[in-house]
Amino acid sequence: MRFSRRREGGRHARSDDEFFEVEEGSAAPPAYGPYDVSEAPEGVRRLDLGSLQIPAIDGVEVRVQANPDGVVQQVVLVHGDNALQLGVFAAPRSEGIWDEVRDEIRKSLFDDGVAAEETDGEYGVELRARVRTPDGLTDLRFIGVDGPRWMVRGVFQGPAAIDPSRAGSLIDCLRGLVVDRGHEAKPVREALPLRLPREVTDEAKAAGATVSEEPPAAPGVNGERPGGQAPPRRKPSPRPRRH
Repeated sequence: MRFSRRREGGRHARSDDEFFEVEEGSAAPPAYGPYDVSEAPEGVRRLDLGSLQIPAIDGVEVRVQANPDGVVQQVVLVHGDNALQLGVFAAPRSEGIWDEVRDEIRKSLFDDGVAAEETDGEYGVELRARVRTPDGLTDLRFIGVDGPRWMVRGVFQGPAAIDPSRAGSLIDCLRGLVVDRGHEAKPVREALPLRLPREVTDEAKAAGATVSEEPPAAPGVNGERPGGQAPPRRKPSPRPRRH
């Protein structure tokens, strides 16, 4: 179905290698997102997928894969030659999980013979890798953003995977992303629920259509878990801490 930083302040801060929780009321609103729903700017038009709200930005196509009941299994933003796959996961109240998740992704790639490199990016430490797919070599850039009881994982493909300055409108989408974690207790690292807007699901069912379209998934990335991704297929089978 198609729909056509370092961060200053924030609830969490990082000083050197120490991660700690800032007292409620003492932190300034973040300069840009991903935002928690409690601190998101108002008056912005967004596509509401439940746990994720994606800003509507000209030229950016939101591709989702969903089952007939409207449960979203994968979200990919596409702009030109670039794609950004998004996932959002439950995290502990007092600490982030991106460091651990990143280590697991790197190990998973290494076990499959793929070297991954850590680099500093706008959101902190990123992971970059080049994987072999049936279509040839593909560059991937993994980012993570730890928020209050959630983590957003993004995977860039295309020119933006090599040069972040070429992400164009996709970085604007990421900066405007809103996470609605909800208050329900969830296991750490469980994917937060995503759903198509009810009107979209109802229209598709009325037309006798299945609300599903395969988006361009990042090779070797399982959309439901932040770590332990399926490895790139072989032939014949590939917040950071808030500052």
